[in-house]
Amino acid sequence: MKLEVLDIKGNYTNRIIQFNEKFFSEKSYDHSIYLEIKRYLSAQRQGTHKSKERGDISGSRKKLHRQKGTGGSRKGDIKNPLFRGGGRIFGPRPRDYSLKINKLTKNLARKNIIEHKLKMNQVKIIEDFQLEKPKTKFILNILKSLQLINEKSLMIVEKTNRNLHLSARNLKNFKLLNAEELNSYFLLNYSYIILSENSVKRIKKFLNVS
Repeated sequence: MKLEVLDIKGNYTNRIIQFNEKFFSEKSYDHSIYLEIKRYLSAQRQGTHKSKERGDISGSRKKLHRQKGTGGSRKGDIKNPLFRGGGRIFGPRPRDYSLKINKLTKNLARKNIIEHKLKMNQVKIIEDFQLEKPKTKFILNILKSLQLINEKSLMIVEKTNRNLHLSARNLKNFKLLNAEELNSYFLLNYSYIILSENSVKRIKKFLNVS
């Protein structure tokens, strides 16, 4: 498959980026995509949840009253989980939610999503550009020229910098990443992918399909 490179005004530049047969497969890797999305979302969890158990609560350990003869139920100390303010039974504890999957599975998932976007004509390639100062209107004009102003768009450049980050961070339904931050969650979450010319080379090398 061949895609023409566009300039920042949406005009053709007479340059072509080619995706060879290594990028395409007759097989779908839905389960690999599922595992990679699950891994990414799990890694976002801080795992700092904690509830107080009996041993974490201050208070007397003395039995409240004698076992029998009061006409009431049997009770232990004031930290009993059945009392208001008592310790919680089997409450959450801090833990690490991160999952591990192998590199091949990650690459299969990313490659499979990009392949699907290519087949659906949801990938656009633009020439590389630089910003001398933060300017959100510059990014907006690129989206307008590509007719993606009302679409969820993910832009991937070879390398981000502070000016690019500040220009893109307040735009609705838009995300800016560098090639090394490429992950299946954002590829799947955004309808269109905008690739800078040099980022394509990095992604091909990254996915071992160059």
